Amino acid sequence: MIGIGYEGLSLDQVVARLKLKGIETLVDVRLTPLSRKPGLSKRALSEALSAAGIRYIHDRRLGNPKDNRAAYADATSDAGAAARASYRALITSGDGADAVRELAALAEKQSVAVLCFEADEAHCHREQVIAAVTDASVLV
Repeated sequence: MIGIGYEGLSLDQVVARLKLKGIETLVDVRLTPLSRKPGLSKRALSEALSAAGIRYIHDRRLGNPKDNRAAYADATSDAGAAARASYRALITSGDGADAVRELAALAEKQSVAVLCFEADEAHCHREQVIAAVTDASVLV
């Protein structure tokens, strides 16, 4: 499993990177899969990936709530640590935990990429998604 952020990339560059890595399924973990970048909103992205032989799944259960995003990028601040703790709680209980287990099961069967906006995974919630999936994979 890998993470990919589309910040600074075109749709064609995203698809090319996924193909280069042999990705079979892309899981979009944006709460709302909209983008101002051409081709990177849900429908257009899904169609482009399908044409490239890559399955698209949007799982809003793994999205970072809007009110939690501003502080999230700065992991060294108290607010950033609190935002990360809030997101960790979201994906370790209820629907979020179910989504993590389902993603772990999928990743056991095929190559998966987790998509969000930020280029640097250290500033994006997909880093925690991937870590949670890795932990859950031991249980699957």
